[in-house]
Amino acid sequence: MTTQAARVGRPRSEEARTAVLHAVDDLLVEVGYAAMTMKGIAERAGVGRQTVYRWWSTKAEILLEAAAADAREELAVTISGDLRTDLRRYLDQLMRFLTTSVAGAAYRALLGEAQHDRAVAELVAADDVLFETACTVLRSAPSSRASRSEERAAAAILTGPVVLWVLTGQDPDELTLLDVVDALTSLTGA
Repeated sequence: MTTQAARVGRPRSEEARTAVLHAVDDLLVEVGYAAMTMKGIAERAGVGRQTVYRWWSTKAEILLEAAAADAREELAVTISGDLRTDLRRYLDQLMRFLTTSVAGAAYRALLGEAQHDRAVAELVAADDVLFETACTVLRSAPSSRASRSEERAAAAILTGPVVLWVLTGQDPDELTLLDVVDALTSLTGA
């Protein structure tokens, strides 16, 4: 069940929800994804386990909800009208998000877990925040009339080098983001 699906029972307490989302972020930084448990999340948030399980089925669901809202904010780019500038700004923000943000650390942890947990892979794919934010920038191109599959490919071309660079532990300063922008804009004819 995804976090967007309505749950049966009492409505969420916004205070409890916020406490759980902060707790999952704190625990990710302190103990890492593998050591994090639903019980630990509930204890850190100061709520009962039944409260946590009423709204989320897994720690991955909680972590994705915590990361997604922050990611949408951290990866938002004010569209200038110049595609190269907008793409570069987006890639700069993506690099910062993946290397310095708690939400970025959560996203990286979920990507790692998705490699051997099909349910986590499906969860991340269903709420693909990088695809969503990249497409916002890509759609600003004057001749943007791409199909959904073309958008997915363009988003992968845009975000892929940065994600690969970060996930393989490369020095972020050694990736020339303008080269990524140049490659993408040459493919799109922009």
